[in-house]
Amino acid sequence: MDTTRELSAIGKTIQDYFDGMHLGDTKLLRMAFHPHAYLFGYYQGPFSRFSLEEWMEEVESTPKPAESGEAFDMRIVSTDVTGRVAMTKVVVLYEGLRFTDYLTLIKFEDDWKIINKAYHHE
Repeated sequence: MDTTRELSAIGKTIQDYFDGMHLGDTKLLRMAFHPHAYLFGYYQGPFSRFSLEEWMEEVESTPKPAESGEAFDMRIVSTDVTGRVAMTKVVVLYEGLRFTDYLTLIKFEDDWKIINKAYHHE
């Protein structure tokens, strides 16, 4: 396995995630996530759990950060790849909150998809 190529492919998936979050673009987010993905974490206090479809509804009902004038401030902190599984830690500014996301990805055919997102914000 060519690690450099795999990291580049993972980076593209993560960029779709970043752009989808900032633009509020559910099409880009759907490109980054597996259809059966789940999201878990703490948002303004209580623990929350979303299926991808539930989360897409949340994204669609939330003001788009780019249109609200929020700066694009998202970056990859680290990525660890083992075979067809990867874990990427990212830091994301969203709705004025600084989130740390742990994204689990699996390679399906030639595409890396996020299958799980665990998040926390400061």
